[in-house]
Amino acid sequence: MNATLNPQQAFTDEQKEYLAGFLAGAAQPLNPQPSTLKPAEPAVHGAPLAELCKQERWKYDEEPLDIWDKLLAHADENKFPDEADTFRFRYHGLFYVAPAQNAFMLRCRIPAGELTATQMHGLAEIAHDWGGDYADITTRSNIQVREIAPKNIIKVLTKLQDIGLTARGSGVDNVRNITASPTAGIDPTELIDTRPLAKALHHYILNQRDLYGLPRKFNVAFDGGGSVSVVADTNDIGFIAVRVNEGKGIEPGIYFRVELAGITGHKQFARDAGIIVKPGQAVAVAVAMIRVFTAHGCRTDRKKARLKYLIDQWGISKFLEEVRHDLAFPLVEFSRDHCSLPQQPLRHGHLGVYKQAQRGLNYIGVAIPVGRMRTAQMRRLADLAQNYGSGHFRLTPWQNLLIPGVPDAFVETVKRNLIRMRFHYEASTIAGGLVACTGNTGCKWASTNTKGQAIELARYLEKRVPLDQPVNIHLTGCPHSCAQHYIGDIGLLGTKTTLEGESVEAYNVVLGGGFGHDQSIAKEVFKGIPFSALPRLLERVLKVYVERRKTGESFAAFARRHETKELQEMFSQ
Repeated sequence: MNATLNPQQAFTDEQKEYLAGFLAGAAQPLNPQPSTLKPAEPAVHGAPLAELCKQERWKYDEEPLDIWDKLLAHADENKFPDEADTFRFRYHGLFYVAPAQNAFMLRCRIPAGELTATQMHGLAEIAHDWGGDYADITTRSNIQVREIAPKNIIKVLTKLQDIGLTARGSGVDNVRNITASPTAGIDPTELIDTRPLAKALHHYILNQRDLYGLPRKFNVAFDGGGSVSVVADTNDIGFIAVRVNEGKGIEPGIYFRVELAGITGHKQFARDAGIIVKPGQAVAVAVAMIRVFTAHGCRTDRKKARLKYLIDQWGISKFLEEVRHDLAFPLVEFSRDHCSLPQQPLRHGHLGVYKQAQRGLNYIGVAIPVGRMRTAQMRRLADLAQNYGSGHFRLTPWQNLLIPGVPDAFVETVKRNLIRMRFHYEASTIAGGLVACTGNTGCKWASTNTKGQAIELARYLEKRVPLDQPVNIHLTGCPHSCAQHYIGDIGLLGTKTTLEGESVEAYNVVLGGGFGHDQSIAKEVFKGIPFSALPRLLERVLKVYVERRKTGESFAAFARRHETKELQEMFSQ
């Protein structure tokens, strides 16, 4: 028998109250008033977006590696980028350098500084067809081409790829060109050929997106010993080859000591980290260190966005502990005292004719004044290397190049041809040690025309001061110190001063710098010297050195032996 349910008896009073509330809620509009609560601001690299420096916000707004369509559009419209895109374009090696030049500069990546004759011909074509008809060798064993119009940027980048080179990640917040000993693989005195390691790291970085977009730029160098230094102690990471003969549980052989946080523009050389690394582990260690810096480096203050400041904050021990988390093998602590360091490099060993490890072959160091080559000279150099050498070049941190693989019978022929193209091969005491940054003709940061004034200085001094020892003169146009003025025998930092009521180009003069075995930060002796007075001052400086030095004493040793006040008095008489 079915019973009929009385609706009045189906729900309790409590149930009726719940249903009434439910029905009242369901009757509300489907689009309620928006909440007055502000959405949480995204955190980027562990910091609120608003606290990041503007460069980090630009990277957050648009990934610089993914702007090929934008590059195409700018080329089609022959248009220069705005401030944010000027930054992003540098990820592709394109630097808009206004107001110094209303044009782009192209910076390549040439791992280990090794370049083929075919590639040199290709770079000459780029510079001739779309640039200013010249190219510059840099202090990172690299090449830059200037005066490129926006309409040509795609042509330049695709031509660069056609000749087997790239510019990807060559500027701003990226790992810069990976350098190696210029004489690697041909030097009879080296401990290890570092080219395979530099190239392996180069290609690893190119194929790992997380190794782009660092807090700021990052430099890595591999020094295998030998006659020509790669100045590894000025890098964020320097791998220095050493020999271990015996140690606590360490197999004898060639290892790398690791030096960290070199940044000579801030007057700091890289410091020994207290560890040794097997050559086969060096690339993995470099990558792990870069990733730790990427994760923990400062993103809110560009002035503190270098590895130096992270290590200043943490100390080397904590930094290495973080690095260990990313490695599948242990980092071996080992005293520097139990390592045999490589021999001291030759002073000006980047110039002249030297025997290679390969019997009957030579490499010839070519002096390229301040690193600038006209395209006609580039083509002739390429032909020399192809016809009389191995078909390769080695670029050096001294803004010059080596031609390797020259048979004994062809050495004199190459030397004669170098003179004809207005280069030379002798370690002349001034021009052979001349290093200059781009200067204000091509860089908005520079206060002075460093390249032009460097050439003028060399011509003046070589006529008046005969020297029997090499002297390095480094000219840099601003405190960024791209020409590393603090490690020169004579360093010149561009500035401005007032002369007869007018602002003129001038230099602060620092003396006694060095690197490697002769490591020293130069000390400031003169400040604000107008360039018009600088040649005569340096003539006096060098003549006093020649007159008062001890037997065989280098200029740097002479400058360090005297206090700043003594030097000022001697050179001002």
